[in-house]
Amino acid sequence: MIDIRYITEDDWQQLKQVRLAALLDAPTAFGVTHASAAAYTDQAWRDRAAGRGPARYILAFDGAAAAGIVAHLPVAEGALNLIAMWVAPSLRGTPTAARLVDAVKAHAVAHKHSRILLDVSPENARAAAFYRRQGFTFLPQWEPLESHPHIQLQKMAWVINAPDAD
Repeated sequence: MIDIRYITEDDWQQLKQVRLAALLDAPTAFGVTHASAAAYTDQAWRDRAAGRGPARYILAFDGAAAAGIVAHLPVAEGALNLIAMWVAPSLRGTPTAARLVDAVKAHAVAHKHSRILLDVSPENARAAAFYRRQGFTFLPQWEPLESHPHIQLQKMAWVINAPDAD
Protein backbone atom coordinates (compact mmCIF):
# COMPACT_ATOMS: atom_id res chain seq x y z
CA MET A 1 0.00 0.00 0.00
CA ILE A 2 1.21 3.49 -0.84
CA ASP A 3 1.40 5.87 2.13
CA ILE A 4 0.95 9.60 1.35
CA ARG A 5 2.15 12.00 4.04
CA TYR A 6 3.84 15.25 4.89
CA ILE A 7 7.44 14.63 5.69
CA THR A 8 9.62 15.61 8.62
CA GLU A 9 13.30 16.34 8.91
CA ASP A 10 13.91 12.63 9.49
CA ASP A 11 12.75 12.00 5.90
CA TRP A 12 15.37 14.23 4.29
CA GLN A 13 17.23 11.38 2.58
CA GLN A 14 14.02 10.07 0.99
CA LEU A 15 13.18 13.63 -0.15
CA LYS A 16 16.62 13.98 -1.71
CA GLN A 17 16.35 10.59 -3.44
CA VAL A 18 12.91 11.14 -4.93
CA ARG A 19 13.55 14.74 -5.97
CA LEU A 20 16.78 13.83 -7.75
CA ALA A 21 15.05 10.85 -9.41
CA ALA A 22 12.30 13.18 -10.64
CA LEU A 23 14.83 15.66 -12.04
CA LEU A 24 16.66 12.88 -13.89
CA ASP A 25 13.43 11.36 -15.24
CA ALA A 26 11.84 14.62 -16.41
CA PRO A 27 14.55 17.28 -16.66
CA THR A 28 12.44 19.77 -18.61
CA ALA A 29 9.41 19.57 -16.31
CA PHE A 30 10.84 21.43 -13.33
CA GLY A 31 12.22 24.88 -12.59
CA VAL A 32 15.41 23.48 -11.08
CA THR A 33 18.02 21.30 -12.74
CA HIS A 34 19.35 18.00 -11.44
CA ALA A 35 22.84 19.51 -11.22
CA SER A 36 21.73 22.40 -9.04
CA ALA A 37 19.62 20.17 -6.74
CA ALA A 38 22.41 17.59 -6.47
CA ALA A 39 24.65 20.38 -5.17
CA TYR A 40 22.35 21.14 -2.21
CA THR A 41 23.96 20.41 1.14
CA ASP A 42 22.56 17.77 3.46
CA GLN A 43 21.46 20.63 5.72
CA ALA A 44 19.53 22.20 2.84
CA TRP A 45 17.71 18.88 2.29
CA ARG A 46 17.02 18.65 6.03
CA ASP A 47 15.61 22.19 6.00
CA ARG A 48 13.33 21.40 3.07
CA ALA A 49 12.10 18.19 4.69
CA ALA A 50 11.44 20.00 7.98
CA GLY A 51 9.43 22.73 6.26
CA ARG A 52 11.95 25.44 7.12
CA GLY A 53 11.21 27.47 4.04
CA PRO A 54 8.15 28.35 2.03
CA ALA A 55 7.52 24.90 0.51
CA ARG A 56 5.95 21.95 2.30
CA TYR A 57 6.65 18.50 0.87
CA ILE A 58 4.38 15.49 0.69
CA LEU A 59 5.82 12.15 -0.37
CA ALA A 60 4.31 8.89 -1.54
CA PHE A 61 6.04 5.97 0.17
CA ASP A 62 6.03 2.47 -1.25
CA GLY A 63 7.18 0.71 1.88
CA ALA A 64 10.22 2.66 3.09
CA ALA A 65 11.08 4.02 -0.37
CA ALA A 66 9.84 7.38 -1.59
CA ALA A 67 8.13 6.88 -4.96
CA GLY A 68 6.31 10.18 -5.49
CA ILE A 69 6.50 13.82 -4.52
CA VAL A 70 4.49 17.02 -4.51
CA ALA A 71 5.03 20.30 -2.73
CA HIS A 72 3.10 23.47 -2.20
CA LEU A 73 3.88 26.99 -1.18
CA PRO A 74 1.72 30.00 -0.48
CA VAL A 75 1.52 32.73 -3.11
CA ALA A 76 -0.30 36.03 -3.31
CA GLU A 77 -4.05 36.41 -2.97
CA GLY A 78 -4.70 33.39 -0.75
CA ALA A 79 -3.53 30.82 -3.27
CA LEU A 80 -1.19 27.86 -3.06
CA ASN A 81 1.26 27.00 -5.80
CA LEU A 82 1.55 23.25 -6.49
CA ILE A 83 5.13 22.36 -7.44
CA ALA A 84 7.53 19.41 -7.79
CA MET A 85 4.80 16.92 -8.81
CA TRP A 86 6.18 13.54 -9.87
CA VAL A 87 5.60 9.82 -9.41
CA ALA A 88 7.92 6.95 -10.22
CA PRO A 89 7.27 5.27 -13.57
CA SER A 90 6.18 2.09 -11.76
CA LEU A 91 3.30 4.02 -10.12
CA ARG A 92 2.06 5.93 -13.16
CA GLY A 93 -1.50 4.98 -14.01
CA THR A 94 -2.23 4.19 -10.35
CA PRO A 95 -4.12 6.49 -7.95
CA THR A 96 -0.83 7.72 -6.43
CA ALA A 97 -0.55 10.98 -8.38
CA ALA A 98 -4.19 11.85 -7.71
CA ARG A 99 -3.71 11.11 -4.02
CA LEU A 100 -0.74 13.49 -3.90
CA VAL A 101 -2.80 16.26 -5.51
CA ASP A 102 -5.69 15.45 -3.17
CA ALA A 103 -3.38 16.00 -0.20
CA VAL A 104 -2.57 19.49 -1.49
CA LYS A 105 -6.27 20.17 -2.10
CA ALA A 106 -7.11 19.07 1.45
CA HIS A 107 -4.45 21.43 2.84
CA ALA A 108 -5.78 24.30 0.73
CA VAL A 109 -9.35 23.76 1.90
CA ALA A 110 -8.34 23.33 5.56
CA HIS A 111 -6.29 26.53 5.48
CA LYS A 112 -8.97 28.51 3.62
CA HIS A 113 -7.00 29.15 0.45
CA SER A 114 -9.07 30.30 -2.51
CA ARG A 115 -7.31 28.29 -5.22
CA ILE A 116 -4.35 26.16 -6.19
CA LEU A 117 -2.15 27.25 -9.07
CA LEU A 118 0.42 25.30 -11.06
CA ASP A 119 2.45 25.69 -14.23
CA VAL A 120 2.62 23.05 -16.96
CA SER A 121 3.84 22.90 -20.50
CA PRO A 122 0.87 22.17 -22.76
CA GLU A 123 3.28 20.02 -24.79
CA ASN A 124 3.50 17.77 -21.72
CA ALA A 125 0.17 16.30 -22.77
CA ARG A 126 0.08 13.54 -20.15
CA ALA A 127 0.60 15.99 -17.27
CA ALA A 128 -1.83 18.56 -18.69
CA ALA A 129 -4.52 15.88 -19.15
CA PHE A 130 -3.91 14.60 -15.60
CA TYR A 131 -4.36 18.08 -14.12
CA ARG A 132 -7.54 18.62 -16.16
CA ARG A 133 -8.93 15.35 -14.76
CA GLN A 134 -8.13 16.71 -11.28
CA GLY A 135 -10.32 19.76 -11.96
CA PHE A 136 -7.64 22.26 -12.98
CA THR A 137 -8.35 24.62 -15.86
CA PHE A 138 -5.93 26.54 -18.06
CA LEU A 139 -5.56 30.28 -17.50
CA PRO A 140 -4.41 32.73 -20.19
CA GLN A 141 -1.08 33.23 -18.39
CA TRP A 142 2.28 32.07 -19.72
CA GLU A 143 5.85 32.20 -18.44
CA PRO A 144 9.17 30.60 -19.35
CA LEU A 145 10.42 27.58 -17.40
CA GLU A 146 13.20 28.90 -15.17
CA SER A 147 15.57 25.97 -15.82
CA HIS A 148 14.83 25.88 -19.58
CA PRO A 149 13.64 29.36 -20.68
CA HIS A 150 12.85 28.19 -24.22
CA ILE A 151 9.96 26.12 -22.78
CA GLN A 152 6.76 28.08 -22.18
CA LEU A 153 4.53 27.08 -19.28
CA GLN A 154 0.85 27.82 -18.99
CA LYS A 155 -0.77 28.45 -15.62
CA MET A 156 -3.61 26.21 -14.44
CA ALA A 157 -5.93 26.75 -11.48
CA TRP A 158 -8.18 24.71 -9.25
CA VAL A 159 -10.69 27.03 -7.59
CA ILE A 160 -11.98 26.11 -4.17
CA ASN A 161 -15.72 26.52 -4.00
CA ALA A 162 -16.76 28.70 -1.11
CA PRO A 163 -19.51 27.25 1.06
CA ASP A 164 -22.94 28.69 0.36
CA ALA A 165 -23.77 31.64 2.55
CA ASP A 166 -26.93 31.39 4.60
